[in-house]
Amino acid sequence: MQRELQWFKELRRILPPKFEEELNENNRTPASLFSHEHKELMKEGEKWMKNNAASCMVVATLISAVMFTSAFTVPGGIDEKTGSPIFLRSNAFLVFVIANSLSLFSSSTSVLVFLGVLTSHYAEKDFLQSLPAKSILGLFTLFFSIVNMMVAFGSAIFITVQERLAWVSIPVIILSTVPIAFFTLLQFPLLIEMLVSTYCCRIFDKSPNQT
Repeated sequence: MQRELQWFKELRRILPPKFEEELNENNRTPASLFSHEHKELMKEGEKWMKNNAASCMVVATLISAVMFTSAFTVPGGIDEKTGSPIFLRSNAFLVFVIANSLSLFSSSTSVLVFLGVLTSHYAEKDFLQSLPAKSILGLFTLFFSIVNMMVAFGSAIFITVQERLAWVSIPVIILSTVPIAFFTLLQFPLLIEMLVSTYCCRIFDKSPNQT
């Protein structure tokens, strides 16, 4: 639907303005004819957008819940005397705190963005820029939250076993990249395609004044 709107927008840009108000044999202007001919495509686009947003929103919500919970159950436990985390001065603990916070904030942002997609009016013009931009932001923040969740998980494992079984953290950290790789393979092509279609590509490169 976005591509069709881009074509129509470019045609309006290069054709004389008088053609916008001309009627065909069914007394339809180009704009009304375009809307009529693309009703089914709009419905399919709306359905796809909602399904995609709902699926990603579930994942982002789960990540938010996990990261929020782990913020209060720090690895290594709490020192009963001081009430501070036992590994507070550890570099790995600092990595855990930063990654956990970034994952929580980015996943929460992703939830709100996809909620905006679900509650959109799905007007014709929304498919041109608004909905693709929201989907791009939602997918990017979801990917960012997954990466930081894995970093937080790896650092938590390292903190827990560093004194006796430090070698265990190495294969765990390596395996934690598997979800990131899967998400990259499955969702990144879509993200790149939407980025190119929304921000980097024009149907016609020449302006009306060029010969």
